[in-house]
Amino acid sequence: MMEPAVSGQPSPRAFLRVAGASIARHQLGIALALDCQRIVCLARDMSPDMIAFQHACEQAGRQFNLVTAASQLSGLITANDEIFLFSDGLFADQEGAARLLDSARGQVLVQPIEGAQAAGFERIDINRASAGLARLPGELVERLRELPADYDTVSALVRIALQSGLLMTEVPSHLRSPSSWRLVHNEHEALEIEGEWLRTNTQSNGTGLVGQAIGRWAALTFGASLLHAGNASNVLSISILVDCIAAFLLGWLGLAWAGFLCAGAGAVMVDMHRRLRAAERRSLGESKPAVARADVLGWLLDAVLAGLCLWATPRLQHEDLLSWIFAPAMLFLLLNLLVRQIDVRHASWLEDRVLLSVLLAGAVLFGQVDGLVQFAGLGLVGLALLMPRRCRS
Repeated sequence: MMEPAVSGQPSPRAFLRVAGASIARHQLGIALALDCQRIVCLARDMSPDMIAFQHACEQAGRQFNLVTAASQLSGLITANDEIFLFSDGLFADQEGAARLLDSARGQVLVQPIEGAQAAGFERIDINRASAGLARLPGELVERLRELPADYDTVSALVRIALQSGLLMTEVPSHLRSPSSWRLVHNEHEALEIEGEWLRTNTQSNGTGLVGQAIGRWAALTFGASLLHAGNASNVLSISILVDCIAAFLLGWLGLAWAGFLCAGAGAVMVDMHRRLRAAERRSLGESKPAVARADVLGWLLDAVLAGLCLWATPRLQHEDLLSWIFAPAMLFLLLNLLVRQIDVRHASWLEDRVLLSVLLAGAVLFGQVDGLVQFAGLGLVGLALLMPRRCRS
């Protein structure tokens, strides 16, 4: 973390931000995926950004060390250790990089020289350039003592590794896109790759229906700002809760059609939350939990929609409670059940709560909410019976 992001300024380019996380934090995600136990940063001083990075390392249960000169490395690294070496400012695809480095001990990742040298990667030989990552035995660190004081540590270790006969592994072409493997030198380059990275990491497996299309547009339009603020998922979670309360109050006030439209807006935010939270987890190297927060928020929204259906169909004088709530409850239980039983290509139609909210809002205006709910419930049962076995997961 030695190179400045702007000439003459002290801030290192390692703390340039892509999708709300610094380059260093993206690199930490790779280190965590590789189960590294100690993070050693070569930097000029302990800045506020470095303190925040130290806290991120320690919160992940890793030891943190800051060194200001390569000569201090020999006191931290023994011959029995393994080193994962990251070049200054490298932004790399976390899953791809971790998979490559985990494939073999003692290797230097390389790439074809065409375009790589112009992008800032160091040339290794006539045909290859460094890819900015390596996995080295700790014993090579001792050989740094033989070099003059003004050498580049990362470059020197790569050269020593190659002279020692370590394997060269070429990064596959599909990982070498500008948004997944690049040296970032300044804020302009960080902004360049951010848009493409968000497009790549906010996609879903659906077929692009109404809710998904609007949710993806919203994630791409507002996602960068929310991620840079550092609280994208929390802001959206609170917004969804407020939206659910507002939708329920509208139904209670007799404006069920407005409540359904409000719930439809909440469904867009749930889809947006799912995409941005996935991007957050990817940038921070976090694994997906057993129950995602977006799933819980989606179930809450379903409960609100079911409640609005009840507000729109007043309970008859002698109707028991179970009969009154049966149709809406069964509709949303069937929707959630069938999503788990059929493949994702067909499930996307059943997950589109925006389209369903609009249909229910229209049914309110014509006084046909109860009929639509019952018809939809019967249709889902028929769909489950008629669905070809090969479409079931």
